[in-house]
Amino acid sequence: MRKFDGFLVLDKPQGVTSFAMVSMMRRLTGVRRIGHAGTLDPLATGVLPIAIGQGTRLLEYLDHDAKTYVAKVRFGATTDTYDADGEVTARADDSKLTREDVEAALPQFIGRIAQTPPLYSAIKVAGKPLYRYAREGADVAIASRVVRIDAIRLLSFGREPAEAEIEVECGKGTYIRSLAHDLGQRLGCGAHLVALRRTRSGGFTIEQAHAEEAVQAAAAAGWLEDLVLASDRAVERRPAAIFGEARERDVLSGRDVVIERASDAEVCRVYSVDGVFLGLLRNLGGGGWHPEKVVARG
Repeated sequence: MRKFDGFLVLDKPQGVTSFAMVSMMRRLTGVRRIGHAGTLDPLATGVLPIAIGQGTRLLEYLDHDAKTYVAKVRFGATTDTYDADGEVTARADDSKLTREDVEAALPQFIGRIAQTPPLYSAIKVAGKPLYRYAREGADVAIASRVVRIDAIRLLSFGREPAEAEIEVECGKGTYIRSLAHDLGQRLGCGAHLVALRRTRSGGFTIEQAHAEEAVQAAAAAGWLEDLVLASDRAVERRPAAIFGEARERDVLSGRDVVIERASDAEVCRVYSVDGVFLGLLRNLGGGGWHPEKVVARG
């Protein structure tokens, strides 16, 4: 593995963009080829996988369809952005809202549900992000889309102000801001998101994440590379094969190979006999595999 090739999991702080974190990593590593998986709004904190060097080639293979969030929802007010950064558009009485009311409403959002994204979002309509239409005051039709929510748990509920903290396990494309808004509408008192923390994304968890200050301190001390996970950690849930020298040369040359008694998975990892990650193979069927992503040795 070349220096800084792989993934560094950041615990993104509140108030900064995901792109700002990429810019920071480019500055600290001196590497231009850096990307991130799963954009977080400035309001949100938590798991932001940063791909560096060869790691960027594996971004598309991350487990994007399994995310976990802890969200704080405040009742009694609706905002135009569905979160605390927006302008209040309506207020309602939440004095009679109870923990039992919230617990009874949450299961209604589990499963495959239709969700309308916030107007202030990066989703594009006619090639233009929705937030630009919003800033221009232009009317635009926002189509709902089907998202998947696997589980919702109520962690806490309090009064003055009326707030609930919920944990959400969901698939790619789910807007927690929209969930907070819709929950308020279902309960009849309005709601918006006031805090959001992502604890799992792309197969990485909050336990693997490093705070911005820790990353900067590691860079200043000269051991930032120690925080970088090997590129294949991003695909460690895929099946794997180990090749001898002959088939290793085939893979590195981009030639198709045959694996007897192979997995029926779409993609598998491949390693040399000395444990070097060579890349990913695509299943062609009938035991044939094509080198789809090759990581050069050395």
